[in-house]
Amino acid sequence: MNALSKYTTLGVGGPATRIVHARSEEELITAIKSADEAGEPVLILGGGSNVLISDSGFNGSVILVESKGNSYEIDACSGGTLQVSAGDNWDEFVAFTIEKGLANLESLSGIPGTIGGAPIQNIGAYGHEVSEVIARVRSYDRTEKKIITFAAADCEFSYRNSKFKKEAGRYVILDVTFQLRRGTQSLPIMYDELAKELGVTIGSRVDTSLVRSAVLKLRKKKGMLEGEVASAGSFFTNPIVSAEVAANLPPSAPRWPQSDGRVKTSAAWLMESAGIHKGDTSGGASISSMHVLALSNAGTATAEDIATLARKARAKVQEVFGITLEPEVQFVGIEL
Repeated sequence: MNALSKYTTLGVGGPATRIVHARSEEELITAIKSADEAGEPVLILGGGSNVLISDSGFNGSVILVESKGNSYEIDACSGGTLQVSAGDNWDEFVAFTIEKGLANLESLSGIPGTIGGAPIQNIGAYGHEVSEVIARVRSYDRTEKKIITFAAADCEFSYRNSKFKKEAGRYVILDVTFQLRRGTQSLPIMYDELAKELGVTIGSRVDTSLVRSAVLKLRKKKGMLEGEVASAGSFFTNPIVSAEVAANLPPSAPRWPQSDGRVKTSAAWLMESAGIHKGDTSGGASISSMHVLALSNAGTATAEDIATLARKARAKVQEVFGITLEPEVQFVGIEL
């Protein structure tokens, strides 16, 4: 039985008609072409860390991106240029760059998933996003049936968004090229929480290995490290609202002004302030006892249990604050 629960960090998801393990770029493109030519629905999965698949599963081909390998050049002046296959593990890659004396990815330590998923979601943490260091993205265009390389400027990156997410299903990431800085000093520390953990002030630069250790420690406290809690990490994105909406929030609400005049606030704060608490349950699903944004599978959850808990949190925030939380995870065969 092709149970998809084995391939997702939430540990839920029914059977697939077919599962294909694509261990090279050639195998990946061949599998996609074959399914497309047969008119078969396709679901591309990397690390399975950002998806909620229904209990009824997926009626089609699930293609697991397992391609590995990287090439890199490191220059004392220009830094490092690294081309990395879509199936490589994200956090292992971050650790690799720090070991090689390269900086700018340290605050993105501990994020679950694969290289191919990083540009789609424009992953980010502690004030920095992966789009800051992406040089180009190679992809297979299922519409044009050819390989297309996008420069970073053409990827339409924004907060937890990209061209690849906006046109979901069209582009399959083959590899990503990163441009990193040579050195052991981190990017400026932008978040109070991380600054306090490191014992420094906002704007300080710290040894990259210390930043990585601090970020991993913070993520562990929140139950956000892969393998320790069956979750998809942060279930909702932090809302970006108008200045008017932000002005009507309580004074204690976190506020991060954006360049376009809007204001980002905290999804976790909104949930807790609306009456959603750590430890809340629905069937076998629960709000993590460590972080309210981590909806988790306690061991017996169904996809519907998790969706029900998410609907409750979303409805409470809408009722109390008039703000609609948007999921960070991809829903397959199930509605929020």
